[in-house]
Amino acid sequence: MIYDIIIIGAGPAGMTAALYALRAEKSVLILDGNGYGGQIAQSQGVENYPGIPMVNGMDFADALMGQIQALGVEMEFALATAIRKEGDLFTVESDGGSFEGRSVILATGLKHRKLGAEGEERFLGRGVSFCAVCDGAFFRRMDVAVVGGGNTAVQDALYLAEICSKVYLIHRRDQFRAEEAVVARLKDHPNITCVMESAVVSMNGDTALRSLTLENRRTGERSTLEVAAVFEAVGMETQSAAFSDLVKLDGDGYLLAGEDCKTSVAGLFAAGDCRQKAIRQLTTAVCDGTVAALAAMDYLKELA
Repeated sequence: MIYDIIIIGAGPAGMTAALYALRAEKSVLILDGNGYGGQIAQSQGVENYPGIPMVNGMDFADALMGQIQALGVEMEFALATAIRKEGDLFTVESDGGSFEGRSVILATGLKHRKLGAEGEERFLGRGVSFCAVCDGAFFRRMDVAVVGGGNTAVQDALYLAEICSKVYLIHRRDQFRAEEAVVARLKDHPNITCVMESAVVSMNGDTALRSLTLENRRTGERSTLEVAAVFEAVGMETQSAAFSDLVKLDGDGYLLAGEDCKTSVAGLFAAGDCRQKAIRQLTTAVCDGTVAALAAMDYLKELA
């Protein structure tokens, strides 16, 4: 079968693109080797989506998936590994086989770089978070930790200091990589404690995170830090490198596409966090999904 649109990625951007395309009676296949939902599925609660005061991230993803399933979307839990274009036809290779389509939307998103600490996977969504703005309010007046040394980590600590009882900012080096002006603001918050030259080696608890085991990188000494949550801010990783032979990426691996979501290849579009842009939020992801789907449908009209 030749699909009208193949969407790579089943996060909010990809599923929104599918929603618009399916409502226009296009045949749509979504490929994702990691299930569906993307990063938002790991959020304990979303409170900044217009019209919805609060929703669990996985519930949001389930609802969106339900919408597109009702419209007849086809879904393959397969990891896309390459894209070829011959004439007006795209072939997407995956670990679940090859698929053909007249257009492709890349909505591969980003993945958070993890710490690799023992217990990390177990407490995802139960005290381990990658978004202080999304999840910080759930730990109001509690002790929490932030891990990282860049601008994001310091800014997360500053944000959490306004709502949490105590914030431990853990960094593996003896100096922060963040801008000096940002680091200087830490001095204005007596409830922020910087824990330098330390790494998280394990995350401990029962049904939720209760403490961290830290190891001093210089002395090897281990200590326990009791916290209700840890916010990891050690960077993001793109997931578009496999397609670099066909489409242009920037130096950081983001897909080069403007607000029209058009890439350097006709018929190939980029939506969501994988696209080079300044703001990456749930609202901007679904916006991109809408734009990319409409752009793909315009492209299909030109082929007809």
